Amino acid sequence: MNPINNMADQLKLLGDKTRLTIVAMLKERALCVCDIAELLETSQPNASQHLRKLKAAGIVGETRKGQWIYYSLHIEDKPEVKVIVGLLPSLKEKVDRLKNECN
Repeated sequence: MNPINNMADQLKLLGDKTRLTIVAMLKERALCVCDIAELLETSQPNASQHLRKLKAAGIVGETRKGQWIYYSLHIEDKPEVKVIVGLLPSLKEKVDRLKNECN
């Protein structure tokens, strides 16, 4: 794929407020979909759809821990995304308030 097209696709993906917020949350630590849904005040299916798009773009990866799947950033090979993530405001306090009790 053309590098300009690839970058345009990534910027379009991150141009969505919800997905950009998810990336900002994952900048702090890995989270399960129930945590992300709670922080976004949305449904798990909605959060899952956004995560699916981020995963398809290679921005987010997943790790299984028991019955839960945790999502984390995978941007080591995406310098343009790393720059954007570095500019995002911290959501550490908000993320740290989670009880981490997925249902």
